[in-house]
Amino acid sequence: MNSVSSVSPKYYIEEERFSIQHMKRKGVTAMPRPHSHELTELYYLTEGERVYFVDDRVVTVHKGELILIPGRELHATSSSEIAEFERILINYDPGLLPAPLQTEAQWFQHPRYRLFRLTLREQNEAEGLLHRMLEECRLQRPYYETAIVTLFTELMLLLQRSENTSQTGETKHPLHHLVTDVATFIRDHYRETLTLEKTAGHFFISPSYLSRVFHRLTGFHFREYIVHVRVREAERLLAGTSVKIQEIASLVGFEHLSHFNKTFKKSTGLTPLQYRKGS
Repeated sequence: MNSVSSVSPKYYIEEERFSIQHMKRKGVTAMPRPHSHELTELYYLTEGERVYFVDDRVVTVHKGELILIPGRELHATSSSEIAEFERILINYDPGLLPAPLQTEAQWFQHPRYRLFRLTLREQNEAEGLLHRMLEECRLQRPYYETAIVTLFTELMLLLQRSENTSQTGETKHPLHHLVTDVATFIRDHYRETLTLEKTAGHFFISPSYLSRVFHRLTGFHFREYIVHVRVREAERLLAGTSVKIQEIASLVGFEHLSHFNKTFKKSTGLTPLQYRKGS
């Protein structure tokens, strides 16, 4: 699984509210741990193909496509059958954009990502803007940060005007469909007692095979993903309702409050009560 990389520095501006990096890589890359961050992610693929796991779905991103992922949305990437790829990655605070482009609802509804399939003309425009941003970072001429934010605003306007937007990023790869279906099944049944064996039986596959492919494409172990879904739902209930914590524990599939408290703190760094008070 050796790989050869060509990575430019990651440039930061506006007190690290914006970063940009260009990278080329050859060879199959290992699946990183699923991660999230406060800033919105913009990932443009100039060559090759990448597989994302985001919002419980396996999404294939192809050359000339761009995916947006909101801040704090857990996601992971991995290689597809096409191992070589080249991408430009931006992380940004939406507050840097003009007011009409800041609202999250403007970009994300359901699912919690946005895939843009750009036309050739739009690809040329997008790549031109991205490379000019990188050039401004390298040269650091007077007012370069202002220039980068202006170029970035142009890019986001281009995306809003794009007519080739896909919310699904559907792929014909049967394995990707399988993992998406399993993740959806877990999301629909997380309140129940779910086991690897029971879920594998539902999809008429062996538990070992399910365990292997699920981890390969999502970065999660099977049981770990169930916990993630339960904690995410608990966060929603703690922040958006006045339901008692003990009742929330039961609603999201925990039999014992002590286990819920321990699991929630391990996942978020806060107890459920601390999370509710901070929301």
